[in-house]
Amino acid sequence: MIKLDVEVAAGRTLHVYDTAPAGSELLPVLWHHGTPNLGAPPEPLFAAADRLGLRWVSFDRPGYGRSAVAPGRTIASVAADAAAVADALGIGRFAVVGYSGGGTYALGCAAVLGDRVQAVLSLAGIAPYGADGLDWFTGMVPSGVAALGTAAAGREVRAALQESGFTYDCEFTVADLAFFEGPWGWLGKVGEPALAAGPYGQIDDDVSYTHAWGCDPGTIRAPILLLHGTADRIIPASHGRWLAAHCPTAELRLRADDDHFTIAGHAEEGLDWLRRQI
Repeated sequence: MIKLDVEVAAGRTLHVYDTAPAGSELLPVLWHHGTPNLGAPPEPLFAAADRLGLRWVSFDRPGYGRSAVAPGRTIASVAADAAAVADALGIGRFAVVGYSGGGTYALGCAAVLGDRVQAVLSLAGIAPYGADGLDWFTGMVPSGVAALGTAAAGREVRAALQESGFTYDCEFTVADLAFFEGPWGWLGKVGEPALAAGPYGQIDDDVSYTHAWGCDPGTIRAPILLLHGTADRIIPASHGRWLAAHCPTAELRLRADDDHFTIAGHAEEGLDWLRRQI
């Protein structure tokens, strides 16, 4: 694994990860991590990536790990950061994959960067806040309503919730705990240290989800695969249905009884689909 710091807009730095050396002929795939996570590429998918000839590139979003905080960042501004990272690594076109909130950032990347993005895989991504025809909070766990509801009121309100001692309760199920005993226990590895640099990675993620994206996912020209579990209570499947209905190039695969965590078990299926698009 290659790790480096890349300078982007306004003199900020992003901590970047790359699983292949410069000039590699492997297909570059930019991984967008969830909330709150570090940006390290997904170890449970390394074997599949090797089989398919994929190169993982990723970065800690601003405020996480060693990446500088960027108050006011948006889905679109993170797409610009992604382009700067690709430029620094000498990468022209690439695919994008994201899990949870990272699925939203993957969609934003494709909307902003146009034909530079070859295909999009989003697992349990979030639809735009206030989208017509979507009751955005319905079906979410109470902690999600609290975190994202205060984020919708602004960065300061979301920060005040964090300072109050708020703890997000994912309401893990027995199936989740069993799932974490396998390879996707890796989520704990990138989740536990994610806030070591402070709370603003998570706070700014939540604010970006509940304010204007700065781009329209309906303009994406690249093929999109949306994977979502029907039992998801972190980001309900209604978000996936809305995105599928409003993104002309999207295919939605709903997985019965999977939730926000166990849907990651279908990620290899998504990578197989992605490789066929390119």
